[in-house]
Order: sequence, then C-alpha cells, then structure tokens
Amino acid sequence: MKLKLLSLMVAGLAITGCDQKPANTTTTPTSTPVAAVTPVTVNKADAVAVVNGQYIAKAALDELEKEIATRSHGQTFPKEKLVDELIQRELLIQDATKKNLDQTPEFVARLTDARKALLSQTDLQNFIAANPVTDAEIKAEYDSKVAAEKGTEYKARHILVKTEAEAKKVIADLDKGGDFKKLADKLSLDGKEAQNGGDLGWFSAAQMVAPFSDAVAALENGKYTKTPVQTQFGFHVIMREESRPQTPPPLDAVKEQLTPFLQRQKIETMLKSLRTAAKVEVLIPLTEEKPKVEAPAVVPATVESVQPTAAEPAVAPAEPAK
Repeated sequence: MKLKLLSLMVAGLAITGCDQKPANTTTTPTSTPVAAVTPVTVNKADAVAVVNGQYIAKAALDELEKEIATRSHGQTFPKEKLVDELIQRELLIQDATKKNLDQTPEFVARLTDARKALLSQTDLQNFIAANPVTDAEIKAEYDSKVAAEKGTEYKARHILVKTEAEAKKVIADLDKGGDFKKLADKLSLDGKEAQNGGDLGWFSAAQMVAPFSDAVAALENGKYTKTPVQTQFGFHVIMREESRPQTPPPLDAVKEQLTPFLQRQKIETMLKSLRTAAKVEVLIPLTEEKPKVEAPAVVPATVESVQPTAAEPAVAPAEPAK
C-alpha cells in the first residue's frame, strides 16, 4: 500500500531543521520571528535517519505513527513508509529554508496563527490537568442529574400503515377480537417489528417522537389506541402492554459521559473568570444594521380618485376578530 504524503504542518512532530552541527548531533534552528525556541539536540543514537547531515529523531517517528493511527482509525502502515514520509518532509523543509520561504510575510502570519492556536490549546490542557474532575464531583452530578430523575418506561407494540383509513381498519379488526401480534406481522410496514408482532420492547418517552410517546403515556396497560396516531413515519395503532418506574443507569455506565460534561463546566467557569478580570472592548458592531428604505414620494390625489364607487364602500369593513 502506497502511503500518501501527509500534511507538513502537523502539531507535535519534531521535524528538525537543516543546520549542520558537530558529528553525531544536530540542533534545530532558533532564528524565528515568532518566538524564541530552545534548541533541541538530536543524537545519532536517537535518530531514525539523517538527511544532508540533519538527524530525524525517533520521537518524530513515534508521533507520526500516533498521527496515522488516529487519522486512519487504528490502521497501521509499514515503518519503511513512515520513515520515507519523514525523509520527504525533511527534504522539503531544507529546500524551503534554502529559499528563505520561512521569512516570507505569508509564512510568518500563518506561523503566528498556528502559535496562537497551539498556545490556547495548551492553556486549556494545562488547566484540565491541574483541575481534574474528581470521583466526588462525578458522584454528585450523578446523584443530582441522573439518579434523581423520575420517569416511566413502557413496553408496547405497534402496527404501522401508510394511511389513516388502513389504521382505522386495523382498529376495527381489533375491536372484533383480532390478534394484535398477527395483524402486526401481516400488515405493519415496520419490517423489524413486523416479524415480532410489532414488539418495541421497553423504552422511555424521550426515545420516541412526541405524538407516539404521548399516545403511549395516555393508554392503560393492556389497551390499544382507538384512533390512529400520526407521525412522520405514517399512521400507528399502538398497544401498551406494561409500564414501570424508570431505572437510572448505574454510575459506572455514565461516568465517561459525565466526565467531559464536568470538564466543560470547569473550563466555562475559568473562561468567565478570565473575561471578568480582563479589560475587553469590542471595536466593531456585532449586529448588521438593516438598510434604510426611503418612503416613496406621495402623489397628490385628485378628488375623483378618492370618491367611493358603488362597488367600493367608502370605509372598508373591519376584519372579524381571529
């Protein structure tokens, strides 16, 4: 499989520069107009290849492998291809440096933007590391938002048909003693449930569209709807079999969902604190003004033009109240 050339601007890849250093070591250049960079020395023992005397660090290969695994959802590539990719990047970097492309205004502007984005991400990561979500916070959120929720789960069946007339015919057959499960298997358009007597299993009201869940909630156990229930899927005849108090999921089942939610809350609080402490002035209008429309010139009316006719009353009748 041929590995395509990847983006050269990948955050975290320690691709080194092109300055030649003493034997067995190289150092990244530090002359950048954006920010001072501490030289990073790469020893020959810690390198995967050397390009015109410039060593490429093993760490760069490790980062590239992680990048590939993330972008390709776990797919791996031969190490030979990855090393070739790093060599190609280094060749391009050296060629660009010889041409002083790193000194162009366009490059400096893009590098400045990349630095700002990386700094903001790093600050958030640093904050999260310094303020981790604790087990106590997760438990408190679970108790107040998940375990405290009171609701009802329903077990129901349904028969889905295209038209209201068909649904009324199904209800008439049920009124005559028809078997709901058999009618569902024979008539329902919902293929999966049609093979199982229209069985929907257990569900909460939030899992169904409003007209459907409202109809189920209004039924008694063992009863079916006496009028068709219309949704975007068609017309339903619904039988509610059972109901029970909704059981909240265990803490361990929702812990991974609560953690990022609590992290976002912490970040929002931190950002509000920074904004409050800062002196911020917005210098542009945040809403667009609608263009002013000049009123048309008024044309003087003649006496004849304002006289009512037999077919046009002088005063228009008031509209009836809605």
